[in-house]
Amino acid sequence: MAIGWLIAFAFWAAIWLWVFLSDDPAIWITERDLELMKPIVNNRVGWLTSVMEWTNEAIPWVTFAVGWTTIIIGLAAKRIRHVLLFVASATIGSVVATLVANEIQRPRPLGFERLGDWEGFAQPSRPITLLTIALMAFGLTLVPGGTMRRAWLVATAVLVTWFGVAQVYLAVDHPTDLTSAATVGVAIVLLLYRSGAPEQVFPIRYHTGKTAHLDVTGARGEAIRRALQTQLGVEVTHLQPVGLAGSAGSTPLRIQQRDGPDLFAKLYARSHLRSDRSYKLGRTLLYGRLEDEQHFTSVRRLIQHEDYMLHVMGRAGVDTMEPCGIVEITPDREYLLVSEFLEGATEISETEITVELIDRALATVDALWHAGLAHRDIKPANVMVQGDRLRLIDVAFGQVRPSPWREAVDLANMMLVLALGSNPELVYERARLRFSEDEIAEAFAASRGVTLPSALRADVKRDGRELLERFRQLAPAREPVAIQRWSIRRAALTLWVAFVAMLVMAIFFGSLPEIGLSP
Repeated sequence: MAIGWLIAFAFWAAIWLWVFLSDDPAIWITERDLELMKPIVNNRVGWLTSVMEWTNEAIPWVTFAVGWTTIIIGLAAKRIRHVLLFVASATIGSVVATLVANEIQRPRPLGFERLGDWEGFAQPSRPITLLTIALMAFGLTLVPGGTMRRAWLVATAVLVTWFGVAQVYLAVDHPTDLTSAATVGVAIVLLLYRSGAPEQVFPIRYHTGKTAHLDVTGARGEAIRRALQTQLGVEVTHLQPVGLAGSAGSTPLRIQQRDGPDLFAKLYARSHLRSDRSYKLGRTLLYGRLEDEQHFTSVRRLIQHEDYMLHVMGRAGVDTMEPCGIVEITPDREYLLVSEFLEGATEISETEITVELIDRALATVDALWHAGLAHRDIKPANVMVQGDRLRLIDVAFGQVRPSPWREAVDLANMMLVLALGSNPELVYERARLRFSEDEIAEAFAASRGVTLPSALRADVKRDGRELLERFRQLAPAREPVAIQRWSIRRAALTLWVAFVAMLVMAIFFGSLPEIGLSP
């Protein structure tokens, strides 16, 4: 569909160029337009004229209402990319319509009594261009794909046609002014949205799941199956998402194969890479570069890092998942990290916390410390219990040779995870058998809301026992470890982001009348 509209846009561009080069085509097109308009304009009816005048006056208000609805609901639904694409579409559409109209300088329909308000030249119709862009962007930003999306596109066609008929009836615009405007609006929106927010990567859904979770049915599912077969020799019989509640940075999958045990896989795409960049930029602005806040430069490097950390932690004696390989789905865009599936394993939050389990979890942190490693994302969903084994998973944030501060945070987070299912006094006593009181005190002096993974922070808040404060009471007194890190780079980055934000806001609010978002 997008290709067809782009071809239509190219057709109108050729017509405009033709008109620039010669007056004869413009005269011929105008004559055909006037022939089409005569039976409509010459047979006006009193009550219908009133309706058409009201309809014509409603065009800017409909554009205004639909546009701001798209922006407000889009921002509330965290579809910032789609909102930016809508604003860009409206801006480009306004510029194209204005430039072409000023170059062609086509007058309003001659020989008829014009009843509606108008200004500027006629080809293409600027109000219809902006209305079409607003309606199309609304559908691509807020309406889920499928039947609902198709229904909205049909409704858009009906609305644009109705408003266009009103302008022809009132002799405000020629028919070709309206068809070219609608074509320009649709083509611009489809071009920007298909390239900047493709549906297969940024689907419109309304559910409680995380945006990190990609759809693995349809074409993507078939591509995953083919890639596993050709690259790892795995013949997939069933593919399903698993453990979505505890995953926010990838799409976790369970893979059932024809011959062999089930496998676990994490699907990474460019959307996850962008999320990583945004997250680390926000952290740098809020706290400075705490440690290892460099973003990954490609999806390939992102998944290579996690595969590397699985091997390093396994070699260091940390009980984690056995990696099986990396599968390329789309070069530089989508990759799959395949590992063993922990059959029969459950999250530690769903398991009875015994003394033996506490000791095993603390021994895992001790093994990380001795190997010079940090997990950096210890939370209930990443601590699995499989029989008498404690498995530490999701090592994507893992770090080699971390600072003592980062190691201390790992210890504090693990003790909080254990305390959620038992009590802080027991966890503290068992920790003293492996760590010194100074090390434990340092861990909780370094811990606060920002150092806790969001899922763990939410669990601690729901627990209601003030676990952090209780651990601080049990440990020797320590001054809180400051996490704010100011540097020239952070100050310059903050000023640059503030400048760009103010510049964008100034341009946006200054251009509201031009893009139809000012009444």
